[in-house]
Amino acid sequence: MTTVTESVDPAQERLRRWRLVLGGDAADGTGCALSGQDAAMDGALTALYGRGDGTKGRGGRDRSAGLGASAPSVARWLGDIRTYFPSSVVQVMQRDAIDRLGLSALLLEPEMLEAVEADVHLVGTLLSLNKAMPETTKETARAVVRKVVEDLEKRLATRTRATLSGALDRSARISRPRHHDIDWNRTIAANLKHYLPEYGTIVPERLIGYGRASQSVKKEVVLCIDQSGSMAASVVYASVFGAVLASMRSIDTRLVVFDTAVVDLTDQLDDPVDVLFGTQLGGGTDINRALAYCQSQITRPAETVVVLISDLYEGGIRDEMLKRVAAMKASGVQFVTLLALSDEGAPAYDREHAAALAALGAPAFACTPDLFPDIMAAAIEKRPLPIPDTE
Repeated sequence: MTTVTESVDPAQERLRRWRLVLGGDAADGTGCALSGQDAAMDGALTALYGRGDGTKGRGGRDRSAGLGASAPSVARWLGDIRTYFPSSVVQVMQRDAIDRLGLSALLLEPEMLEAVEADVHLVGTLLSLNKAMPETTKETARAVVRKVVEDLEKRLATRTRATLSGALDRSARISRPRHHDIDWNRTIAANLKHYLPEYGTIVPERLIGYGRASQSVKKEVVLCIDQSGSMAASVVYASVFGAVLASMRSIDTRLVVFDTAVVDLTDQLDDPVDVLFGTQLGGGTDINRALAYCQSQITRPAETVVVLISDLYEGGIRDEMLKRVAAMKASGVQFVTLLALSDEGAPAYDREHAAALAALGAPAFACTPDLFPDIMAAAIEKRPLPIPDTE
């Protein structure tokens, strides 16, 4: 059977694409008319990126279209963009709609929340609106947040547990293991020089084995999270990772969030949704106060990893903050500074404070969620951190 495929004129296709980018009118210079689905896509784009408020539209002109202020019109628009664009583009357009058109207030309505494409950024927006959210909306908002959290846990939990379990076993390696705790691969590799060819065997001079990390708490992890508005995605990811770490019996996990005040949410770690609704995004930042609290909770410095997740814009006492980090490191604490825990790329941060921390042996860098288990494994094993190349 022969399939007939309609040919597309490359020049006409380029004009079509430019027409969708520029937004129409004679001034765009394309002279290209749209119909059908293309016209519907253009309408959805114009509603968001073509405004009549004095700002310029996609083609550099003042535009008169918009989403309006009613929930039904916005809900219809949300349905349209989900029809015409892939999920990744829908999420970008939703974020732009919230930022450009001030739609945050509409997210307080249950029917709006049911229409949106849920992602980490939407969760951050909902958390920032938590105090203003009416009771009629909170149940729907929690359902949206829980869906995102559960999706993240499915994606991240298995690898995190596997990576950290291996790191805990390696960090618990012992030199006089019981027979069933011997790591034969490492023992053989370490004793190859003792091979006896006449007997065809190795006589091990040194046995290498693992302690049983699952039998008791081997490491303590303190997640110290900046909850200023710019850290929304990091708060979401860190809460999920905190819940995963807390589920591992061999790790004693503490989760602390801060702005100018410090809140310990450790007792809510069994449900990251409760953790997220216990945060209050926005406000100032006092890193020194937060680290002082974390320092007071450390009982076994040599077995503790402190992870500070912050953009380092300190509103507290800078010199005291640096002294606390130096003191913790001197006591044996493994200190990790993450400028962001997200997929958003290079964050804005205080470069002076980052340089000061690096001078103390605590380099600050951004970390994607997929890299976080490797970062934690290196910290647990007291290896150099696999800092991503940002060049």
